[in-house]
Amino acid sequence: MLVDPKSEASPVGPSPSPGEPHGDAAPARAARPGAAVTLLVVAIALAAGGYRLLVGPFGGSAAAPVVAEKPQPLVRTGDRVTVPERSAIRSRLAIAAVAERDIRRDLVLPAVVESDPARLVKVLPPLSGRVTQLKVTLGERVTAGQPLVVIDSPDLAAAYADYDRAKVLLGLALKTRDRQRGLAKIGGAAEKDLQQAETDYVTAEAELRRTQARLQQIGVDADTTSPSRTVTVVAPMAGSVIELDVAPGSYWNDATASLMTVADLRTIWVTASVPEGDTAFVAKGQAVDVAFPAYPGEVFTGEVLFVSDVLDPDTRRTKVRIAFANPGTRLRPGMFANVTFHAPARRAAVVPTSALVLRDDLSQVYVETAPWTFEARTVEIGFQQGDEVVLTSGVRAGDRVVVKGGVLLGD
Repeated sequence: MLVDPKSEASPVGPSPSPGEPHGDAAPARAARPGAAVTLLVVAIALAAGGYRLLVGPFGGSAAAPVVAEKPQPLVRTGDRVTVPERSAIRSRLAIAAVAERDIRRDLVLPAVVESDPARLVKVLPPLSGRVTQLKVTLGERVTAGQPLVVIDSPDLAAAYADYDRAKVLLGLALKTRDRQRGLAKIGGAAEKDLQQAETDYVTAEAELRRTQARLQQIGVDADTTSPSRTVTVVAPMAGSVIELDVAPGSYWNDATASLMTVADLRTIWVTASVPEGDTAFVAKGQAVDVAFPAYPGEVFTGEVLFVSDVLDPDTRRTKVRIAFANPGTRLRPGMFANVTFHAPARRAAVVPTSALVLRDDLSQVYVETAPWTFEARTVEIGFQQGDEVVLTSGVRAGDRVVVKGGVLLGD
């Protein structure tokens, strides 16, 4: 049987349905589903890659990177402050031990030159009257007994009259007493008359002494032959007229008001006012140096003469005086001066001023109680000298304190 070779070579398969393409169109149709699958796989891969890129650093099974924690600068435990090892504050702190050494404090205070009160006299008028002559000027140097003022006073005439009357009465009382004594010897006088005569004589004698003393107080001679109404006031001592309150022609009716002031300036006082807190550094006999702006570069050496026992309630200061000999009157009352008191040396705890921290009006320092652990302590300041402070309480020698940057440890 003859077979058509084409029919044997043709593949066995279902016959194409009507309307489908024949021949090479079938392979092209079969290739479309494969391309779609490929596109889908690529899309899934891209989506997975994008997701991994987005969430990879934060999700998935990969371990997240560790973020370093910032160290705390300070750790507070009650009243103590600790500076951690990695704190940046450590490099800003300086710590040193409290030193103890001999401190000699020189106290420098302003002062003023004054007259010695024991060498100063207020010249008073002996009686009221009109000033007819003024024989000195302000600032003039006078000697003892030198005339200062001449006063015309009616009271002087009255004083002379009292003296003359007292002399007459004394003479009369003397005669009466002698007569009564003579009568008493012969029995011709009563006892009471003799006693009265004796009493009158004693009274007249006392009155004469009083009038004599009054004239001597005025400064005139009681037994002068030519009494006048003028009295001359003389200088009671040698010195300088530092105050003048009278002028020629003025009437002076107040015997308690001074005409002028005479001061002996051969010795003067330099008076300083010491604050209450520094009184313990000053004592009688203490050596001092005094400098006067009027004499720059020159230092006067002296010692404390007097420390007042009374504190001025207004200024809270104590008066301290130093006496100086004043030849040539170089030092004049009213001059300003600076007094340096040399106090004896004493042991004391000393820290730099930078160690102090002010808190609520209290002075504190930070004391190291353990390595890099500090405690705030309140201290009492004795005094400051230069850039150092002497502490009287709160710390002891050898304590380690923060001398720089202590304010960083505060609240």
